[in-house]
Amino acid sequence: MKEFVHDYLAASVENEEEGGRMRWYPWHSAEYRFNHILNVVDIATKIARKEGANVDVTRVAALFHDIAKLEAEQDLHAEAGARIAREYLRAHGDYPESFIEQVCSAVEVHSYQGSLDDLPLEVQCLIEADILDKVGANGTALMLLRMGYESRTHMDAAEMVDRVIERGEDARERVQSDTAESLVHQRLKRTRWFQEWLTMEVAEMAVEDDLDDVATGMGDS
Repeated sequence: MKEFVHDYLAASVENEEEGGRMRWYPWHSAEYRFNHILNVVDIATKIARKEGANVDVTRVAALFHDIAKLEAEQDLHAEAGARIAREYLRAHGDYPESFIEQVCSAVEVHSYQGSLDDLPLEVQCLIEADILDKVGANGTALMLLRMGYESRTHMDAAEMVDRVIERGEDARERVQSDTAESLVHQRLKRTRWFQEWLTMEVAEMAVEDDLDDVATGMGDS
């Protein structure tokens, strides 16, 4: 199943003219998308096990959730992914129809932006995992990688890390399960630590802070 998803993503890029949509951004590549999917499978599995969700449904839905990301428009990729998952599961193995429908339903609604309260637990686990992969050390690395593609220097790094922290704060407001809340807390802490070290080690950032303090002091005198 993993091999199918990997090969499908690779073929999606190969079939696109001129390399597909924004392929120069790393997270629009088949390699990044597959790694993101594996991350979401891992996180969703951890949440599902601790929260009492159906682990098999959650894992398979996580594996298929972004399979159409590189060939369909953003607002249609979830629906397209559900169709692909349904076709694959019906053609491979003897999966119960109820299992297939649970998986495909989770894939189809994984981009839902509303409250997670009324969603099936397996869907909640998938959405929380998808959110969490963009927070913490991984989210920070991706944001810093983005700087190079936008011709920024490391002097902009603190600003970019701020965006990751903001994303983490938003995630903390949205997730519902205790497991996801704990993971958000851990990942936000790592990101804040990195930002503190970055500010201490990049001289101009510290100089600018010192000058701001001096200017404030002169204004008060």
